[in-house]
Amino acid sequence: MSLVRAAWYHLRALIRRRRVDEELDLELRDHIARETKANVARGMSEADAHRAALVAFGGVERFREETRDTRAFQWIDNTLQDLRYALRGLRRAPAFAVVAIATLGLGIGATTAVFTVVDRVLLRALPFRDPGRLFALSYLPSDLPFFIPPGLLDRFYLTYREQQRSFERVAAYRRTQFSLSGSGDAARISGAYVAADFWALLGISPARGRAFLPEEDRPGGERVVVISDNLWRDRFSADEHIVGRPITLDGDSYVVVGIAPPNFVFPVAADLWTPLAIRLSENNSTFLPVIGRLRDGITPEQARAELDALGKAMPRDRRDPGIRKKTAATVPLKRMITGDADRSLYLFAGAVLLVLLVAGVNVANLLLMRAASRRHEIALRVSLGANRGRLVRQLLTESVLVAGLGGVVGTALAFSGVRALLAIAPVGSIPRVDEVHVDLRVLAFGILASLACGVIFGLVPALDGARADQRAALSRSGRTVSSPHGGLRSRFVIGEIALAFVLLASAGLMIRSFARMRGVDTGFDASGVVTMAVDLPTRSYPDATRIRQFHAAVLERLARLPGVRAVGAASYRPMGAMGIMGDFAVEDGATLPQGYTVAKPTVGPGYFGAMGIRLVHGRDFTARDDNSAPGVVIISESVARLVWPNQNAVGKRISMADHPGPGDWLTIIGVAHDIVQDRALTPQSTVYLPYLQTDPLFFINHMTYVVRTAPGAVNVPAAMRAALRGVDATIPAQALQTMDASMLDVVAEPLFQMRLLTTFSLLALLLAAIGTYGVLAYDVAERTREIGIRIALGASVRDVRRLVIGRTLVFATVGIVLGTLGAFAATRLLTRFLFLVAPTDPVTFVGTAVVLVAVALGAGLVPALRATRVDPILALRQE
Repeated sequence: MSLVRAAWYHLRALIRRRRVDEELDLELRDHIARETKANVARGMSEADAHRAALVAFGGVERFREETRDTRAFQWIDNTLQDLRYALRGLRRAPAFAVVAIATLGLGIGATTAVFTVVDRVLLRALPFRDPGRLFALSYLPSDLPFFIPPGLLDRFYLTYREQQRSFERVAAYRRTQFSLSGSGDAARISGAYVAADFWALLGISPARGRAFLPEEDRPGGERVVVISDNLWRDRFSADEHIVGRPITLDGDSYVVVGIAPPNFVFPVAADLWTPLAIRLSENNSTFLPVIGRLRDGITPEQARAELDALGKAMPRDRRDPGIRKKTAATVPLKRMITGDADRSLYLFAGAVLLVLLVAGVNVANLLLMRAASRRHEIALRVSLGANRGRLVRQLLTESVLVAGLGGVVGTALAFSGVRALLAIAPVGSIPRVDEVHVDLRVLAFGILASLACGVIFGLVPALDGARADQRAALSRSGRTVSSPHGGLRSRFVIGEIALAFVLLASAGLMIRSFARMRGVDTGFDASGVVTMAVDLPTRSYPDATRIRQFHAAVLERLARLPGVRAVGAASYRPMGAMGIMGDFAVEDGATLPQGYTVAKPTVGPGYFGAMGIRLVHGRDFTARDDNSAPGVVIISESVARLVWPNQNAVGKRISMADHPGPGDWLTIIGVAHDIVQDRALTPQSTVYLPYLQTDPLFFINHMTYVVRTAPGAVNVPAAMRAALRGVDATIPAQALQTMDASMLDVVAEPLFQMRLLTTFSLLALLLAAIGTYGVLAYDVAERTREIGIRIALGASVRDVRRLVIGRTLVFATVGIVLGTLGAFAATRLLTRFLFLVAPTDPVTFVGTAVVLVAVALGAGLVPALRATRVDPILALRQE
């Protein structure tokens, strides 16, 4: 309250300043009048009496200033005076104002845009009740050859849920997709199976209706569903009476019991939730993500110790002989949601801070040059009694004003910057993307960043300007042969070039990495290939026979489409987001390397031709390779080389069974060229199984149809969708796109990272070029007399040009050397983002140096040409 009262006092005093000044003048006049009257009484004339009173008083103006300086609110008055003076100064130098404000505006705008994303994704708490107590639980083998997200085996989860004491609640969930039909065209919807405690654990209540009841997440429970606010509005037109009505998912009827709150999307992108009814199987186990809310007084370490103890006490499963070591972990839910995105976002934050630093150094250089041009003015003010502290404050006020105006421009740019950032970001690359927007906290950051830039980058020019040599400045009328600020300006330019080198080298590495990705030999021909995926619900397609009949019917229709040259099918297409990995047994008893696994796509006849995959030996699958024929298989070259080196693998036999019986052996009928099967972009060992001989439903109920089109074929995707609808209108088409587009999806995130780093580096390069040009142009203008003398004494045009270009090369060389040292350290942070490129790639570093030298020379060319046009007679007359 005392602060509020003090602020009110200062504000009221400021408002009443004129009245206070009038009262002071009246008091002074009254005092002088009484002294004058006393002098007259002593016998002086009126004029002499008034003069004597003034002399005795000691100066009215001095007393006014001393009195004003004692007022509590005088600092406000002084600040307003400094602001008015700074505004007048900026109006008198519009070019300086525009360049300085625009430079800082770009830096602050880019920084604020990136901060908006970093703040929402990494710094803000999750939008759940008391999110700091939410943890993901994990008890998994630590030596698996592939990555599994944190989770628990389904049977362990059921036991742990009943026996644990560290968490108030634990709840498992499983991401999935559903085919929604009966409400417009059939569509594939992202969703999740969740435990009944899921909603209470997160502290979320449906906006309409209710959450799940405990008995609904048991096997045989009612089929109910909670839908998202977006799905309710987009698919059901915000029907107020949707709660209690049925909808059709995967051919089954589910009753809508609730509508989630707006913007609730956990797990990521889920649009509906249905109870998780765990049915244990003797032959298979499932890893489930599990989250828990920690009890008060329990630490994550204690919870992890209990999880480890309960895991070790679990009866050993016959499918898990205990060879693998398992590790217990409690991971903050926020960390699990953000995943590896924090590395990318912090990388971008570091890059944009370098851009802001370059922009700030550029403005500091502009302020130095402005202070140098005002040396005569500053010296004159000092000679008239202005103290150095007052000058520093006034110069600092001008820099803060410039930074504040730059902050206004930058904040305005941040709105567009955030939209552009989210627009070019690949889907799923930025977690919590629905929460990202500019708010008051971001605006406050922009304001504080502006003020910080004004103080930090304006302090050195202000101190340097206030220390100007008064006698030298006045004697030379502000013109010197060499500026006292030249060394500092040069160091600033060198710093800009060094920072730009770090950013350019980083962007160059990302560009080379992306080029290597795009240049990978995938082993197949993606040109002219269109894909379409389907998921068949178990209710409508309960057995392998029905599923194979469906695929055969769709493939037959696709083959008859105009412009189609070849068709095929695969359970998981190359470079897709999913796949099946596993091992196999060899008939002759050969032992495979420990941990050796292969991709196991299930494909149909014609697939290799449709995808342009070359068969090195043997033959393709045919329609005769069905479940009535002997089992066959096709392997990739790397499998053949590993298992049967220097032999023809055709005719050999392998088995997918753990303990093969006589009927489990599959004869190898072909060897295919290795292809890039997954998103690691490296050729992968693969075993191809014919879907016509495959009975397990999870191998064949998801299928991607591959269509190779003739050149010039049009409307193929629409025709493919119509063909699918002609077989079953309730099955939605998925991933209906060209194979080229699918491959772009694989490199979408590296492309996004490359674009951002390239944008930031080009911005830094532009600012460094502007800074170099500004310093050289100012030096040429300041050294006009020196250059004129050189020309008068016989210096040639080439000598004058060499003088300026030589200075440019010194800036560039020193900046590149310092930048190289910084880049060697900084680019190591890019190691995990690079593909087949070393973080100290010499080609990139040399190329970056060449670019910077070229840009620096370009920036110095105009000042060099201007220097050669100096008239020696006019230059000498100026003195």
